[in-house]
Amino acid sequence: MAGPHHHAVSGVADFEPAKKPKGNKLAITCSIFACMTSILNGYDTGVMSGAVIYIQRELKISETQVEVLMGILNLYSLIGSFAAGRTSDWLGRRYTVVIAGVIFFVGALLMGFATNYAFLMVGRFVAGIGVGFALMIAPVYTAEVAPALSRGFLASFPEVFINVGLLLGYVSNYAFSGLPMHLAWRMMLGVGAIPSAGLAIGILFMPESPRWLVIQGRLGEAKKVLNKICESKEEAQNRLSDIKEAAGIPQDCNDDIVQVTKRSHGEGIWKELFIHPTPSVRHVLIAALGIHFFEQACGMDSVVLYSPRIFAKAGISSESHQFLATIAVGLVKTTFILISTFLLDRVGRRPLLLGSVAAMTISLGSLATALTIINHSEKKQTWALVLCIVAVLSCVGSFSSGLGPITWVYTSEIFPLRLRALGASVGVAVNRTTSGIIAMTFISLYKAITIGGAFFLYAGIAMASWIFFYTILPETQGKTLEEMEGLFGKFNWRGSKGTKENKEVEGNVDGDDRIQLRNLSRQSSGVRVV
Repeated sequence: MAGPHHHAVSGVADFEPAKKPKGNKLAITCSIFACMTSILNGYDTGVMSGAVIYIQRELKISETQVEVLMGILNLYSLIGSFAAGRTSDWLGRRYTVVIAGVIFFVGALLMGFATNYAFLMVGRFVAGIGVGFALMIAPVYTAEVAPALSRGFLASFPEVFINVGLLLGYVSNYAFSGLPMHLAWRMMLGVGAIPSAGLAIGILFMPESPRWLVIQGRLGEAKKVLNKICESKEEAQNRLSDIKEAAGIPQDCNDDIVQVTKRSHGEGIWKELFIHPTPSVRHVLIAALGIHFFEQACGMDSVVLYSPRIFAKAGISSESHQFLATIAVGLVKTTFILISTFLLDRVGRRPLLLGSVAAMTISLGSLATALTIINHSEKKQTWALVLCIVAVLSCVGSFSSGLGPITWVYTSEIFPLRLRALGASVGVAVNRTTSGIIAMTFISLYKAITIGGAFFLYAGIAMASWIFFYTILPETQGKTLEEMEGLFGKFNWRGSKGTKENKEVEGNVDGDDRIQLRNLSRQSSGVRVV
């Protein structure tokens, strides 16, 4: 029987050296394919803002039915988000992404071929389940594949693709607006099926999440995946060691297949997350649910879904000009989200988040002021119209530079491994419920308290969210997924001094030297850094 030393040597031998660029390229490719499911979520949001104008005219539906049509997809997605959590624990992260792509494809086709309001709502139901699957699994898969130092960049991809889809939806509105009414909205909605077919096929060529493989006891497969996505054999070994520790697997256990407890398959997790959470898990849960709630409660869906109405209220009467203005909204959102992806792992989560929400509060207040002035003016106020447009662009840009991407990055990385899939599902449920309520009440809200009053309300909620984020959310930049639990439970939200020191050391070394320093750090402090 081989001794412990033999197991340790064979464990290192299982990892073959990988060329440095290879890991980064494969991790990025995996993230892109996983996050492409988010394109259709964004596309549906953007295209529906214009398509609903033609749907209302042809199908003769009421304002209440418009609100339901716009927001109900988010509530339907609750089914998908909870199903995705269990599915990803049973079948794996990769096959869950495939399921999301297939559901999206079916839902988009049903909406495109809809002949009446009821048929259209069936398509919204199917597409909503796909939205729930995609929003839950894409950030989880990406976070579990990405290395710690670039996890923020890669885990922000779902929000990047949502914004790309949003822009494509706005462009589709403008491109098909010249068709006959009965064809225009059907083409707008049906075209959304195109990307999902390639997604469902492409993801099959990507590796499974190494963390999911480990908690299934499939260490041999996890080693192969880590060897492909890591920059060196030392990094692969260190990441496997940390995942095994988080999963409760002994470090000297190096067999290709090991026995795991039933708990690793998802049973009993509800009780640990909600009934008897530890102080750190309770803090994680409050932070995750809070950031998901405030992301939507600030009213961003009202700005995005109803932007043609907002521009019409501001004084833009031409539909084509309204659609062009919404394209500007999509361009600004996409540009700022791309910029933020490069800042997440350099600036950190907290500075971007707090700056983003502060700017959103000012933008929403400015939009509310301009709309109120226009609403009470008999003459056309050109300066107020310009202020409305600038405020809308500033609002969506601020959102995309921080709160939008950080919500998904943050919640995909803070839950412990054993709770991650369920935690992500619950977060998506809160997010979609809040989004659905906002989308389905905006028209009624602005008719009750004026459109300016509605945005003053959103500005107040944004201000409250800033206080919550400042108080509750710690900095997670540079921490491994296995270290996250130690950041919570003590409200040490400024981050630890040790984290900053580690970053300074890492900034002066590269490659194997960096890994040697980390190994020395383990020996002296017992803290793992990957």
